[in-house]
Amino acid sequence: MARRGFQNSSHPLGSQIDLNFYYCGKQDCDAGHSWGPGIRDHYKFHYIHGGEGILKMGDKTYHLTEGQGFVIFPHSLVYYKADQHNPWIYSWVAFQGLQAESYLERAHLSTSRPVFESAGNTWFETFFDQLEEARRSARGGDLKYQSILYRLLGELIDSSAADTKPGPAFNYKESYVRKAIEFFEMNYSQKISISEVADLIRVDRKYLATLFKRTLGLSPQVFLLRLRMNKACELMANGELTIADISRSIGYNDPLLFSKMFKRVVGISPRQYRETHLTKVSLVK
Repeated sequence: MARRGFQNSSHPLGSQIDLNFYYCGKQDCDAGHSWGPGIRDHYKFHYIHGGEGILKMGDKTYHLTEGQGFVIFPHSLVYYKADQHNPWIYSWVAFQGLQAESYLERAHLSTSRPVFESAGNTWFETFFDQLEEARRSARGGDLKYQSILYRLLGELIDSSAADTKPGPAFNYKESYVRKAIEFFEMNYSQKISISEVADLIRVDRKYLATLFKRTLGLSPQVFLLRLRMNKACELMANGELTIADISRSIGYNDPLLFSKMFKRVVGISPRQYRETHLTKVSLVK
């Protein structure tokens, strides 16, 4: 799986500016490579150079191919996966900013309409290469990052259909699932009770379980288990951490129980995973 990318250290995520470049990358995905279901705390734009895959947001599934793209919105539940036979190649750029949402609205992009068509605009093929070139600038790289990001949003606006209709109203059921996942993402290293999570977001525990099943096809408990094991896989890349260290870091005080659950989810033991997958682990996908 060929992949390259980098993060901007000039303006940390959360800086109060109109538009803030965070990180970018380009990847030739393996068959079936996926991310999620999960949420981000920033915007992330993807452009598909070749191949195909699927994007799931809310109760919608989009089948996407070359020349299309999609935007992940902050705190929106999302899942995407490369095709098994013709996996996609895509570039991405993550950003935030005071005007990010309004610029995307001008391009008719939202959580209810996250997909765009490039309409033959070849500029999208080059934005990652331009960001890489800007990185080599010793003194003005940060300004070049910003100019490329503004250009990207401008091209999105120009490529959008002027008569695009607004999407459907806010989905409260999806928001309950999103809030629960956000809590899991922030507290997975702690002891978590599903009942307590349901109380925090003011829904019945059984109703929350039903919403998870309808939205994701799995229970909150299974989602939390998979989330913890995904975090464990990420931590495997740190050779200074022992298996016991990783176990405690994701909420398991008993390393034997952690190993048992890890093998149940991943199929091999933590030690075997570290030996065979260490070089493949990536924190930003």
